[in-house]
Amino acid sequence: MNAPEFKKLPGVLSFQRGLVITDALFFNVLDDTQTPVMVVRHGIRGTQNVNKYGDAARSTAANARREEVSNIQTTDTAKLDEYARALAVRFSLRFLNLDNVLFACAPSSTDADDLVRNYRDSVTGFIERAKQSAGVGEVAARFARNIANGRWLWRNRTIARTIEVGVSVAGKSVAKFDALAVPFSHFDDITDDEGRIASLIADGLRGDDDAGLDIEARLDFGLRGAIEVFPSQNYVENKPRGFARPLYCLGSPERGGRDSGMDFASTRVMGHAALRDQKLGNALRTIDTWYPRYREYGRPLPVEPNGASLEAQEFFRDKKTSAFEFARRLNTLDPASPEGMFMIASLIRGGVFSGGKE
Repeated sequence: MNAPEFKKLPGVLSFQRGLVITDALFFNVLDDTQTPVMVVRHGIRGTQNVNKYGDAARSTAANARREEVSNIQTTDTAKLDEYARALAVRFSLRFLNLDNVLFACAPSSTDADDLVRNYRDSVTGFIERAKQSAGVGEVAARFARNIANGRWLWRNRTIARTIEVGVSVAGKSVAKFDALAVPFSHFDDITDDEGRIASLIADGLRGDDDAGLDIEARLDFGLRGAIEVFPSQNYVENKPRGFARPLYCLGSPERGGRDSGMDFASTRVMGHAALRDQKLGNALRTIDTWYPRYREYGRPLPVEPNGASLEAQEFFRDKKTSAFEFARRLNTLDPASPEGMFMIASLIRGGVFSGGKE
């Protein structure tokens, strides 16, 4: 019989992500068609904007010590077609049966022989209770709201004048939303349309129906023309001097220079602009209002085991309220409680929970 709580977690313990999600591709919406928005690499001559009155010795800018005005850079940009009347961003996702999220569970050299067997049973028991509880429905509703409000559009959302988000299954429309009218900071008063999306998500998590959701947002910026839009930005270590910003895109860069028959090319098309699946997932799982300081901080956090927030550069969960602590108490955790719903969302997120050696 399993203990109410485990003294430690198995030495090898990990959960796979409970949803399959694509990148979100950017398209120009023209009068009668859609065309890809491309990332273009080019040079610019800007101005220096380093605080020369700060501590130059500690500055990350290579030219912090210089008294230069101009700032020559190579950078990536994504802009709409000059005749585009809107931006379309679309991706697909499918939620997996929670029965399949446990990826690895094995003992370390110091683990008791029955720890792994008992812990597997505790995971199975918690998931069975979760599927029958209101907790999985609440978690699904929160994911549905973040689909509807366009949180996943990131910076593009903040500059749009209007946004329509549509959700379809197998080519059939399920719901449409005025994204800017959908609440952004809470999950109260779920609408019927949000509820339909939530039901599809919950069905997937319960293993009843794994239908994929096709999601498209149309963003009107209030004007036409070559407006800059914002795909994911790539992090690159040891960037070449003068290289400012690499953007995420799909496809292969066009070949320039002598290979293209040109002696010189001032721009180079890098690929089809997109938001990375990881960035989408982070936005969709920004549903944690169960952390202790929610009333103080006032905004949902991405579901992270320790409540890590890149925006605030802070951990909002301590040892007693972390997913690692709740993972030790799966046998006694109520899936409909705040702790239980956070744990359901943590299983969907996936990750390594290994307990290591005592």
